[in-house]
Amino acid sequence: MNQNVLIVALIWHIAQYMVALKEHQRAHQLTGMAQCGEYSSQVLANGKCKIVATLPQHEGHRCPDMFRCTEEVSYWLHENKERKQEVLELRELVFELQEELRNHRHRLKVLEIQCGGGNHSSTVVRRVQNLESWAGESSALQRIQAAFIYDLQGQLLNLSSLVARNHQNSSCWVAAELQAQQAHPQAEFQHSRSCHTDCSSLYYNGIDRSGIYTIELAAGGIPTDVLCDMETDGGGWTIIQSRQDGSVGFNRTWAEYKEGFGHLNGEFWLGNENIYRITSRGDYSLRIDLEDWDGNHKYAMYRSFSIEDEGNHYRLNVEGFSGTAEDSFAWYHNKRSFSTPETGNLCAEISHGGWWYHQCFYSNLNGVYYRGGGYMRGRGALGPDGIVWYGWRNTDYYSLKRVSMKIRSRAFRLHRSL
Repeated sequence: MNQNVLIVALIWHIAQYMVALKEHQRAHQLTGMAQCGEYSSQVLANGKCKIVATLPQHEGHRCPDMFRCTEEVSYWLHENKERKQEVLELRELVFELQEELRNHRHRLKVLEIQCGGGNHSSTVVRRVQNLESWAGESSALQRIQAAFIYDLQGQLLNLSSLVARNHQNSSCWVAAELQAQQAHPQAEFQHSRSCHTDCSSLYYNGIDRSGIYTIELAAGGIPTDVLCDMETDGGGWTIIQSRQDGSVGFNRTWAEYKEGFGHLNGEFWLGNENIYRITSRGDYSLRIDLEDWDGNHKYAMYRSFSIEDEGNHYRLNVEGFSGTAEDSFAWYHNKRSFSTPETGNLCAEISHGGWWYHQCFYSNLNGVYYRGGGYMRGRGALGPDGIVWYGWRNTDYYSLKRVSMKIRSRAFRLHRSL
């Protein structure tokens, strides 16, 4: 558009100038003819100029003034010289304008190339952005694949250990129930026999339903049934104690607490020796779930939990509290030995159950089951003997409705299906 306007303006300017020049020439020609007639010049052989003038006749039969005509001729020659100079200047101007026009065309071409390059740059930017997006997605997929490979390696390691132990101990096998559950994950299986060391190892090998399973507490030992919680806080919990309805009495002897008693589907104590064997294999955490008679739920979590062997009276090691309940266990009972009523420990006799007593307790989850929660003094008891968590209501005379103690490997990592 700018090119067309420039060309039109240039042509118009030249045309106007040529029209003015012709009019000026015509006017002077008419004036010369009127005053001095027609005249012409001729170059002679000797190089001199010959001027011949045809003089018009004027009224009154007077001849024109030759000197005046000569002056007119000189003026006209001078005027033509100036017009010639103007024409030359005009040609130079036209040349300059043409050169400028070529420059403008060149600039327009450069701009067109740049505009085309801008589109190309935008395309390149979009491609780079797409590549970055694909790279991000690829990195995410690689992380998922790495996690999947890590889980497969863990399962392979467990299976390798399982096969090795299976060769050493013919009483330990991979059960048909476990294989069936892997083949039919939607089916319900409440019992499975295998050579796992706790519920965490069961979880890592694909068992994700709460229920009773068989684990091996010691290499070459007798398989032991345990109750697994595969739902609470990611699962993998081995339950070591449960109180829920008072159907099982906990006023038991040292030997009974050592071996365990009760029913895995109801109330039970897993057994001090079993708890020791599990926690002596590695680092374990403890979770205690509590419920009162109004339906309120709280829990206490302890980062580190273990008990020592029978020679050390199954001494308690527990620390690292967190949770929604107030701590009434670790801060007061840590490093205390286990006692039962018949061992001569006065607190155990008063409380009618085995526990890690210390003058006597701030918590006792193996006490007498009292329905309704509240129980009174003066009924012949020497002191509080209910299922007590002192921090619940800041009293020893409130017995909880449900409690459970469960342990899990501290290194437990929640398995996420891909």
